[in-house]
Amino acid sequence: MTRHDWSGVRERLSRLAKKRGARRVFGADGHRWVLEAPLSAEELADLEGQLRVELPEEYRSFLLRVGRGGAGPSYGLFPVRHVDGRWHWEGDGADRTSLDMLDQPFPHVEAFNPANPPDKADFDSVEEFETARQEYWEWYETTLDDYRHSIGLLYLCHLGCAHQEVLVVTGPARGQMWAESLTSDEGFWPLRDDEGEPIGFARWYLRWLEETEAKVLRRTR
Repeated sequence: MTRHDWSGVRERLSRLAKKRGARRVFGADGHRWVLEAPLSAEELADLEGQLRVELPEEYRSFLLRVGRGGAGPSYGLFPVRHVDGRWHWEGDGADRTSLDMLDQPFPHVEAFNPANPPDKADFDSVEEFETARQEYWEWYETTLDDYRHSIGLLYLCHLGCAHQEVLVVTGPARGQMWAESLTSDEGFWPLRDDEGEPIGFARWYLRWLEETEAKVLRRTR
């Protein structure tokens, strides 16, 4: 299977759904192994026109040939929907995508954390550290809601506990899948394969499907 060969994905999901162990797969209660209908070429053009940007090829081919959302890693892919004349993604955490800033370049290529907590080693006394920590948490609450850290990022799914996985739409890492976990002070970082290379949407999705098939088959033997 090549990077953009989505043939058989729906059939594979349908087979998984019928397996006895499928209900125990993490997140399956959320997506129930169902993919929503693909977008038409006209719908995709309208979506990209609203965003003022062309989506990365692997994801846009998925939208056209496989589905607009549903069954996928963790609790599933946030579906893109057209409501009241506007396109948006729906799901727990999907609103962290700033649709007005998707066309602005995400500037990073390496992991970064915009909210680094203070370290005791940097202070001469416990009192100074406690003061800095209090100031940090007051600032941190604001930082979590600052969309400037995630410009050019499309939030595609959540893993629970506010951990998210996102697609870089614009910038030097365009097409890569990244993780975001600001609430646990980990920040943003690129997802990588076994060789340490950043992965795109197709490898991310198909790796999940392959690993899930292997787990379910082991349970049903």
